[in-house]
Amino acid sequence: MRQPRPAARILLVDGQRRVLLFRFTPYDGRPAFWCTPGGKVDDGETYEQAARRELLEEVGLDRDCGPQVARRTVDFLTIEGVEVTADERYFRVDVDAVEVTSAGHTELEQQVMQSWRWFTASELAALDEPVFPEDIVALLQQTEPLSAG
Repeated sequence: MRQPRPAARILLVDGQRRVLLFRFTPYDGRPAFWCTPGGKVDDGETYEQAARRELLEEVGLDRDCGPQVARRTVDFLTIEGVEVTADERYFRVDVDAVEVTSAGHTELEQQVMQSWRWFTASELAALDEPVFPEDIVALLQQTEPLSAG
């Protein structure tokens, strides 16, 4: 039986309109994949609080993530091997630039997400490894701030 997994995910976009993704390398032999920063909502936490905590832990950036911009429900097998139905809420955070630091990564994150990279939409389209969410390019376009022109 799948476990419910509320999760906050961050679309972190820099001044060059690139999105930050982390590369996950599962230790059970599953193929590597790329994913947005974010993770499970802790007990007693709101999605907004989880988004801010995850942004700080995974990127090193402490700031409010603003309003939720998208929501999806997806079934998957976690890195730990647990089948879940995730209720993912997405938050878009636009920054000029940020230096990613892994100082706040958990022991598991240090083992399975050792690299990260900023991607343009065309680089994402050309990537030969899976990216989650799968429709990230469309999601980025849908959540583009009006002032970005």
